[in-house]
Amino acid sequence: MTLVNLTGKTVIVTGGAQGIGQAIVADCARAGADVVIADLQAEAARQIAHQVAAATGQKVAAVPTDVTDLDSVRRLVAQVMADWGRIDVLVNNAGWDQFHFFLQTTPDFWNRVIDINYKGLLNTCYAVLPQMVAQKTGAIVNLASDAGRVGSMGEAVYAGCKGAVIAFSKTLAREHARDNIRVNVVAPGITETALLQSLRQTETGQKVVAAVAKTIPLGRRAGQVDEISPAVVFLASEAARYITGQVLSVNGGLTMAD
Repeated sequence: MTLVNLTGKTVIVTGGAQGIGQAIVADCARAGADVVIADLQAEAARQIAHQVAAATGQKVAAVPTDVTDLDSVRRLVAQVMADWGRIDVLVNNAGWDQFHFFLQTTPDFWNRVIDINYKGLLNTCYAVLPQMVAQKTGAIVNLASDAGRVGSMGEAVYAGCKGAVIAFSKTLAREHARDNIRVNVVAPGITETALLQSLRQTETGQKVVAAVAKTIPLGRRAGQVDEISPAVVFLASEAARYITGQVLSVNGGLTMAD
């Protein structure tokens, strides 16, 4: 048995149909977990579920879910409990942003960024935690961003949300340690995802991304999704059974803050 092993675990991954989420789904299944992909992109999620199940032999299902809607999240949890009987790991990966300086944004934009990146995580934790409390065991891994630790030009509202995710996660870790529930955070640096590609769509965004990449000690490049996902699997596993309330940056050394 390897230390990083999820055999027998049921894992929910939000935003698992693409990018970092897709890599997390695949790595969790390779580690022996059965995985539920909770994503609004229903067809893409079904295709990924089929591909990962075929490649790993694990049970992988797609459940269309809008994390910004608590009722939708509650339906997800009810379906998983009915079909799978338990929830061992929740990975909050769903996220969204666009590159705009703060004074170029609008309240509608703020609301969308907050709803997806922060409120969505509140919804999933609110719906899943009672199941974990009843089981007296569980692990939650929340995806934040180094933007939430040190700020990021052109991502003020997003950075604020990710900072909130970090503080919220540490608080949950304190509140639920007595229930044997661990809550940790993975904070990626710039990573080759659809979000990063969208940031490159403007001239300013392209220049900012290129400038940041040049300052990354490991390779002078953005990270790849499969360089982020192993950290999530580790924190979800029993190998991390004595780790809670922590933030792990996976960023090629871009930031080395405490």
